[in-house]
Amino acid sequence: MLTVQPGPRRVLMVAYHFPPLQGGSGVLRTQGFARYLPEAGWQPLILSASPRAYDHTSSAATSDGQLTVRRSAALDAARHLSLRGRYPACLALPDRWSSWWLSAVPAGLAMIRRYRPDAIWSTYPIATAHLIGLTLHKLTGLPWIADQRDPMIDDSDPAAPYPANARLHRLHGWIEQRIAARSAAIVCTTPGALASHRRRLAQVDAERFCLIENGYDEAGFADSASHAAGSHRSRFLLLHSGVIYPSERDPQALFAALAKLRQGGVLAAHNFQLLLRATGHDAWLAGLLDKFGIADLVTLAPLQAHQEALREMQSADGLLLLQAANCNGQIPAKLYEYLRCRRPVLALTDLAGDSAAKLRLCGIDTIGQLASSGDCARALLRFLELARQGRAPLASQGAILLQSRQARSHALAELLDQVTHRSPP
Repeated sequence: MLTVQPGPRRVLMVAYHFPPLQGGSGVLRTQGFARYLPEAGWQPLILSASPRAYDHTSSAATSDGQLTVRRSAALDAARHLSLRGRYPACLALPDRWSSWWLSAVPAGLAMIRRYRPDAIWSTYPIATAHLIGLTLHKLTGLPWIADQRDPMIDDSDPAAPYPANARLHRLHGWIEQRIAARSAAIVCTTPGALASHRRRLAQVDAERFCLIENGYDEAGFADSASHAAGSHRSRFLLLHSGVIYPSERDPQALFAALAKLRQGGVLAAHNFQLLLRATGHDAWLAGLLDKFGIADLVTLAPLQAHQEALREMQSADGLLLLQAANCNGQIPAKLYEYLRCRRPVLALTDLAGDSAAKLRLCGIDTIGQLASSGDCARALLRFLELARQGRAPLASQGAILLQSRQARSHALAELLDQVTHRSPP
């Protein structure tokens, strides 16, 4: 006997990261879900912050025209509420955009009354989004999915807890406990993050945890014509596209390796270039380049539109991934785009981490230890030899398809079906 569904299925998606905000995997995650959920039977309703709250916006970073998007007022405490660069710490709890809660809750209630969604979904790392999702859930009784992505707190190293601020740490812990008590499902993006949540939230039934990784969006590649790598250059171009965090992606061991290889005559400005695009820490990196004497081998380049970034990845001779051991439970979102580009990938990370495991699962073994300059040099030399000979391992088409935003959106649709007790169409 067929089950008749009473009208379209809708989900209210609470997300700070959404176009026209430029940059960041959070934007691409929510945008990808919103783009592909309809083909799986779910209509997204986006509740986001006003563009004024964003540091960087781009006219190129636009949302799909058919989406229902409601924006509510939000202020950045650091930019809008500070006096001479200082502001009360309470205005940045649980984050600098806490003011968004005041406008987003009534805006969300208005959307719920008008569109009658079946569920609420909110996404971290802006914790205020979870407070909005929690409040709307408590006021309406709608099932709530907390898209945690990565852990909000980390006590694995008592000497260096995350967040380091004690008050913020307590508040994030309280939010995490509210998620454990009230959410219908907790979504993480990596096996390591899932395991961390299960350890911290042992009271939560295992079936409430769900792994939905990040991915690549084929729509972005449809408009990014591939160029023949190396056809217009005489030196090997190794590209790192995205932020380089001083702790989580510290490149100093790599820089030491480059300096040694340069001194040995293996690398020179005429045969090798490392391009670091949109690092977010150019001043710090420029000082390191001077320190190691490799400014002629490494170029710092500014942020560009995502479409242009994809074109650059596709035209590079090789793609560099950096991830330190303190992020073993994380996978950089760019890894999935790297796989889709089908260009050789050099990963400098920890062999026991999720990033290395994902690459090995996709058949890629050009991996070195980021913490060791010697191993960075070994891995780089092997990588350059394989890439120049056209023998560097690439992911298969089948493995790549499994990493798409489309596939991730179908996984989210299945989860929505489960928490709302609705049958797929």
